[in-house]
Amino acid sequence: MTLKDLNKNIKKSPSHWEGFRMGIASILALLIGAMSVFAGSKILLGIDTKNYTVLNWLVVYNVIYGIISIIVASLIYTKHRFTKKVIAFILASHITILIYLSFIAEGVASESITAMVFRISIWTIISLIITNFKTKSK
Repeated sequence: MTLKDLNKNIKKSPSHWEGFRMGIASILALLIGAMSVFAGSKILLGIDTKNYTVLNWLVVYNVIYGIISIIVASLIYTKHRFTKKVIAFILASHITILIYLSFIAEGVASESITAMVFRISIWTIISLIITNFKTKSK
């Protein structure tokens, strides 16, 4: 192996910084997903009650998207080719729900809106972190 070949291999491998950023994005997706599944499941199972009106469809939405978020965490980590598209879909879904909650739905608790803004913020950060990543073409 020549020095030129070695240099080509170094340029092909991801930097340590990229791996670190990918890990952070993956952990954020995993945490936001786990939080959504845990909190939503407690409400759906009647373990936790709130002092405000709970929209059951919104809790179900949050649990489903929590499960999806956990799956996406693994997609981020493995640099799957659909990662960026799935993240864009999740972000668009959350923004759509926030618009609905803010302007159309009635009797929505401010906590529900705050939680959705938090989710949007986390997924925006994840999206910004992975913007320059090269995904696998498989």
